[in-house]
Amino acid sequence: MIRTLAIAAIVFAAAPASAVPGGKLGTLEAGSYACELPGDAAGPAGIRQPDEAFEIVNANTYRTAAGRGTYLLTGETVTMTSGPKKGTRYHRISGRFLRMIGPDGKDSALRCVRRVVNNG
Repeated sequence: MIRTLAIAAIVFAAAPASAVPGGKLGTLEAGSYACELPGDAAGPAGIRQPDEAFEIVNANTYRTAAGRGTYLLTGETVTMTSGPKKGTRYHRISGRFLRMIGPDGKDSALRCVRRVVNNG
């Protein structure tokens, strides 16, 4: 009986995990994300929105000037689950580019890009 239970436990542990509603779980690249609204041809390409900026600290934690919180990435949707940005959602366009999801569930104009040496 114990041997049967041990074999069953090994089989279940080796089986692939069930799909998570909303898609595969993931993490964002650590670093600072600068957020901006689009500019126009007569001025800068983007208009910084410093109050929307955040930093990914580790696999599930972010930080803003107002405090820390957690996030969840499922499929291509990032949801801030606690902290000052709780309830805010983003559509992950690429590994370093997010677009805020508006109240209507569609991508808004606000974009957040992971800062690197040449865009900081």
